[in-house]
Amino acid sequence: MEKTIKYIGLDVHKNSIAIAVADNSRNQEVRFYGTIPNRLDVLDKVARKLICDGSELRFVYEAGPCGYQIYRHLTQNGFECMVAAPSQIPKKSGQRIKNDRRDAIDLARLHRAGELTAVYVPHAEDEALRDLSRAREDAKFATRKAKQQLSGFLLRHGHIYGGRSNWSKAHFNWIADITLPHPGQQITLQEYVDAVQTGCERVERITQQLKKLAENWRMIPVVKALQAMRGVSFIVAITTVAELGDLGRFDHPQQLMAYLGLIPSEYSTGDKVKRGPITKTGNGHVRRVLVEAAQAYRLPARVSRALAKRHDGLPSQVRNIAWKAQLRLCQRYRRLIGRGKPKNVVVTSIARELIAFMWAIAKQVQPVCQTEKQVNMNTNF
Repeated sequence: MEKTIKYIGLDVHKNSIAIAVADNSRNQEVRFYGTIPNRLDVLDKVARKLICDGSELRFVYEAGPCGYQIYRHLTQNGFECMVAAPSQIPKKSGQRIKNDRRDAIDLARLHRAGELTAVYVPHAEDEALRDLSRAREDAKFATRKAKQQLSGFLLRHGHIYGGRSNWSKAHFNWIADITLPHPGQQITLQEYVDAVQTGCERVERITQQLKKLAENWRMIPVVKALQAMRGVSFIVAITTVAELGDLGRFDHPQQLMAYLGLIPSEYSTGDKVKRGPITKTGNGHVRRVLVEAAQAYRLPARVSRALAKRHDGLPSQVRNIAWKAQLRLCQRYRRLIGRGKPKNVVVTSIARELIAFMWAIAKQVQPVCQTEKQVNMNTNF
């Protein structure tokens, strides 16, 4: 006798979960089960009721702000669960009514039809490093904003620094010697200075914690190998690996380029072919650090002292790929600039090829640290 499969659609919110059930027979209607509090113990009760007749349960919910707690809980209890990519869920253009009930029913129906695309669910340790990396990024943004506010305040009052570089020790000494006419303005200046210094200390503190925790991370061999490439510092490498996880889950580097939104958009029909800017889909954190790393290839190819130090202890295959990448990307940068391409277009093109070489390096070292097979390791989104 064929085993009955029930597809369970979960519309997850902060305080509630709307549940819909679809049997494996496509002739049967999808029924709305009800709404429960967003608590794992209540979800377990629902699962026990639905499985009491011997059915196999397959859960699905959209990726969102509630994270992967439900996914990990269900998979640990032996249930199959998918976290669907919201941007890939088919939508009916004529449907003008949206509520939790309909969302849950649509998820169950589409899961039964196999029309949903799963997102990559990171390992718990990978997610922890990713959270810390994003915290550093937030701290950098806040510090940059504080510096802009301080610079704007000084400019409004006619104080312009004439030294070589801002935010150096000499610059802060120059700021400390400034005397403003009103006590309120002097207090404002000191508050802005404190905000900048606090932000810089916070960034440095998080950076040190990243380096310390990464020493025992299972993906540290990949992080070290990626740093063999020019422009790929520790922050670029750990951001890439923490955000993307196992780069080997992408069968081809073109899939990785598309995932990061680094490929041109296209709107073609018939004989008309029209391509536009990059799609900017997928992970924007990695795309940002890749664009920053690509700036290093504007200079002639060379192995600097710092880069040679990062090469110590790395396999020859990794060093060869890194040097091959540097020769190609430096030459390509100059060639595109010589053809009159805008600098931003050139840097984006270099970033697109850079991630392909990083994929090739990760393929060389990934088996060393691959200790766990995840349920959705072969998914690309």
